[in-house]
Amino acid sequence: MDVLGIDVDATLVRRWVGWLAPTCQPFFLTAAEVVDLGLKPDHPTHDLQAELRDTYEVWNLAEGLEVVWLDEQEFHAQPSDVRARLVRAQVRHRRGAVPTISDWADILDAQVLHKQADGYRFVWWPTLVEPQFDAVLKRVVSDGQLPCQRTSVPAEIWHAAASKLPRARELSGTFASGSRGGSFTGDDAAFCFATVMASAGAQGANDVPFEGWLAAHCLAGGNDDRPGTVLVWRHADGNLHHAAVTLGGGWALHKPGQEWLSPRQVLAVSDLNRLAPPGVTLHRHSLRNDTVPS
Repeated sequence: MDVLGIDVDATLVRRWVGWLAPTCQPFFLTAAEVVDLGLKPDHPTHDLQAELRDTYEVWNLAEGLEVVWLDEQEFHAQPSDVRARLVRAQVRHRRGAVPTISDWADILDAQVLHKQADGYRFVWWPTLVEPQFDAVLKRVVSDGQLPCQRTSVPAEIWHAAASKLPRARELSGTFASGSRGGSFTGDDAAFCFATVMASAGAQGANDVPFEGWLAAHCLAGGNDDRPGTVLVWRHADGNLHHAAVTLGGGWALHKPGQEWLSPRQVLAVSDLNRLAPPGVTLHRHSLRNDTVPS
């Protein structure tokens, strides 16, 4: 399947289906909401794996919420008013994967979606995703992302970059095998900082502290048109926000996030700058000529 100009193999696509629409999914509620809805919290046999953590954006949730796990049959066995209140609570608590019906009525059966919960929002279940998984996954993974421009990079740019970034071409235009910390992530570039370090030849980059690597292997300053300039966006307090690395010719490699649906993509440096959120400042560092894998 082609997503964002990236070929995704069938094995990974099947994992995506399971991560977007697992057979059993978590619903986050206050203790009072659990009682009010007549539900039972926290089936202890279910762990929130890294990929589901990212599907449901648990970092956005308030602390102290109860977790109710329901499979598709259990969900639909609830009275319609309970389903509606349950889904509305997920929006209120800022859980991910609660899309609006209006955004999906062109692909999915709107009547089915309207009956699921409150008539405005819905949650993903295997019976929704499986029949249309190609169209659904393409839209979910592409949401808010620019297409990868890997094929637009001239061969001479890749050749010139290879001495400083020996793995950049290999990593570009790929998806990690899972989320950062996930059981399927066997590669060593599961998030933005690891992608930068791995492209420069660092071994086990998922576990290498980025600040230490930056100090050991880079010098202050850089040029966006040359290969090996590490672009680092920081918050006002100096904390890291994001990183990318230039390939030369105004192109850069980055991974937008640690999630399973985040691609390792090539974009123009100008696009990366434009996508940076307010309140962060770009700092440039150049890979030293004597940089060696760490």
